[in-house]
Amino acid sequence: MCRLLGIIASEPTEFRLVLREAPRSLAHLSREHRDGWGIAIHEATRETDGGTGWTIQKGVNCASEDSRFHDIAVGSRGEVLVAHIRQRTVGVTSLDNTHPFQSSHWVFAHNGTIKDLDYLRGAISDERRAQVRGDTDSELFFAHVLTMMDARGIANSPASPELDTMMLEVSKELRARPDFGAFNFLLTDGKTMYAHRFGRSLYLLERGPDDTVLSARASRDGTIVETPWSQRRQAVFVASERLTDEPWQELDEGTMLRIDRYPNPQWRRLNLPRIAA
Repeated sequence: MCRLLGIIASEPTEFRLVLREAPRSLAHLSREHRDGWGIAIHEATRETDGGTGWTIQKGVNCASEDSRFHDIAVGSRGEVLVAHIRQRTVGVTSLDNTHPFQSSHWVFAHNGTIKDLDYLRGAISDERRAQVRGDTDSELFFAHVLTMMDARGIANSPASPELDTMMLEVSKELRARPDFGAFNFLLTDGKTMYAHRFGRSLYLLERGPDDTVLSARASRDGTIVETPWSQRRQAVFVASERLTDEPWQELDEGTMLRIDRYPNPQWRRLNLPRIAA
């Protein structure tokens, strides 16, 4: 098992609350998920400077006991976050096996254990197989998704209705396979995020400009935690657990969300198009 966190915000946002200060921050949860951590942050300025916009930093130690994790969490700031803490099932503890994974402008993280690895290996192209660096089921699953994108010629493009349909078809096919395994995941290009639930818990939270719950609160140990939140900012959060005392809603099994950053962060459930009779 692992824990996932994805955030899309309307403007540069500090992520330290959910990474290390909230009652059930990733640092707190890592005491049970001790086999490494990863933080991917997307900043629009990095993208306009000619890069992918992503900065990814990882470690193989327990996040709560890793000073580097705490230093990064305190200074973390951007419009999009994908964070992951690992409890290994497939693959040793190593940086190559630590999420999130990146390919071009796409970033991916997975929660669950996929059992049907032979199917995944057989469905991955030679090109994508050569790019796999670790030995996890999660990276194989990412390579499978990228292979499907390649087949449609959309791997180097932003999210699109064609990608929506592909993600739905792939997830539906895999959910229908007997004993395929659990595959919650986040996939994002920094502008759009896909979030899928199957086999593990997944929760959604929206924050808006008028959210007064966030200004200050007492944590379980009595510490007062303050959350800077501008009067314009909006954000959508997806996480494996309710990280704060806010009104998170649990997503139904089999849900696929598309969360868009522009013009303001908003989410919608995706459904396969109906075929006319």
